[in-house]
Amino acid sequence: MRMTVAQAVVTFLANQFTERDGERRRLIAGVFGIFGHGNVAGLGQALLQAGPAMPYHQARNEQAMVHTAAAYARTTLRTSTYACTTSIGPGATNLVTGAALATINRLPVLLLPGDTFATRVANPVLQELEDPGSLDATVNDALRPVSRYWDRIHRPEQLPAALLAACRVLTDPAETGAVTLCLPQDVQAEAYDFPDELFRTRIWRISRPRPDAQLLSDAADLLRSAARPVIIAGGGVVYSGASAELAAFATAAGVPVVETQAGKGSLPHGHPMLAGPVGVTGSTAANALVRQADVVFGVGTRFSDFTTASRTLFADPGVRFVTLNVAGFDAYKLGSAVPLVGDARAGLMELRTALEGWSAPERSWTEQVSAWEAQIDAGRAAPGPLTQTQVIGAVNDAAEPGDVMVCAAGSMPGDLHRQWRAARPGQYHVEYGYSCMGYEIAGGLGVKLAEPDAEVFVLVGDGSYLMMAQELATAVAENIKITVLLVDNRGFSSIGALSQSVGGERLGTSYGYRSPAGGFDGGDLPVDLAANAASLGAAVITATTVDELRSALDKARQADRTTVVYARTALTGDPGPGSDAWWDVPVAQVGTTADVAAAQAAYRTGKASQRGHW
Repeated sequence: MRMTVAQAVVTFLANQFTERDGERRRLIAGVFGIFGHGNVAGLGQALLQAGPAMPYHQARNEQAMVHTAAAYARTTLRTSTYACTTSIGPGATNLVTGAALATINRLPVLLLPGDTFATRVANPVLQELEDPGSLDATVNDALRPVSRYWDRIHRPEQLPAALLAACRVLTDPAETGAVTLCLPQDVQAEAYDFPDELFRTRIWRISRPRPDAQLLSDAADLLRSAARPVIIAGGGVVYSGASAELAAFATAAGVPVVETQAGKGSLPHGHPMLAGPVGVTGSTAANALVRQADVVFGVGTRFSDFTTASRTLFADPGVRFVTLNVAGFDAYKLGSAVPLVGDARAGLMELRTALEGWSAPERSWTEQVSAWEAQIDAGRAAPGPLTQTQVIGAVNDAAEPGDVMVCAAGSMPGDLHRQWRAARPGQYHVEYGYSCMGYEIAGGLGVKLAEPDAEVFVLVGDGSYLMMAQELATAVAENIKITVLLVDNRGFSSIGALSQSVGGERLGTSYGYRSPAGGFDGGDLPVDLAANAASLGAAVITATTVDELRSALDKARQADRTTVVYARTALTGDPGPGSDAWWDVPVAQVGTTADVAAAQAAYRTGKASQRGHW
């Protein structure tokens, strides 16, 4: 079949499908793209020619379209994603942050950046990086370390092998992440006789690998010996669709479950075995259980520093770990006594069979959980100016089980992890693997594409909004409705608090005029974020009280277009509870600012409780 390389890429992708447990989906649901001289005549022409066979979506920012693809992939439990195409130069380098987010979160996205001429006859082409050390180096090489698979197609003959390798990685739960195929602009337009076999319908079956039988037996023995076991549920539980099996396992074994950021919603709020969120952004109730645990059973978690409180949370001197993870890299973390490499649902099923008849010694955690819940209720009902806790409570109350809440970086993910009451897996969608400001609105767009019948609430602070708000225009253009809660606290609240705690005195974390003293406390800026949102085509409602916020959320649900609810929150006085957990952020060992000595003393206290597990 004679076609250009770009036409071959599009035709191939249109015929790739995934299948898991009998459910089939398109691997590549469509293509987001921004065109320039590096892809307009290649992939641009090919997408025009393909029409509905490969839907094209216009984006406003290259980083944002990768976030949209990643959010779509997460919502579809990594069974489907989008491709993203850019021109050469800044279009390609803008992909780097999105690629890093996808790879760190183990989410499949396909990146198709244009590249410089393979023939080099027109070098240096506009936007080309000229490296005196290698004429083969281009800016696309910056995508190598943030991609799980990276390739450059110099010749049409290389394309079939590269496409198959790309799909292998995209559909492998243990290996997935960003996949980058660099396409030189002259090669994209080059015609070649491709074999018909390349374009047949291909099904990529996503398997459920089983853990090793002997290791499974060892894990059962270790759990039977435990006096105070606890389960840490991570994102792998959600991606595997293992929530029901986790509930059955925990109930039968009498083992409490705590949840990471990615694992929140693994069990619905109110489940008798759910003890709450764990780690730096967790609850005091859940963290107390983990501190006491003699056996920690990690299911589908990568044990980030926020989950482990920088390795200070596991306080029992003899604590041992059983880990179940589809990726061996994660299963062996923390010097796991029994690393189970396998699918979360399959592994839990087999381990429950191996432990049939066994139950952990009885103990109670319900009083601690109830006390924690009471603190949240008190914060939501507190009088006074509008707070972030009240905003979260109002959105939580407005959300129905089928709805989705989307958030990312800043102070809100911590408050959400502690305070959001998830009704189901997938309702809580917080990107915290990369904690990337700017993900929120683009991510909400991806969630809505994957779940068009869900009401999607995007919570975004003013700091993140100012970094990447332009995909509001994309949502408007695509007639995709999302509800954006724009919470304005005049700066970077989360980092401001962190700066204060390490002796940085909140330098550069508040928004305002520069004052004569050199800070930015010279008064509020005349920035109108509500007007900005309206200028991008969204409907805008301003709320100044909890009652007004509840009314605005109801109006937004009834609306048929993207709506931004703008709320200014108090800078102080938020009564939301903390986690009583430590995070390792090194403090200056010497300094003349007032708080450095106190911060260094607190840091040494936290460091003393840090331990390795090797």
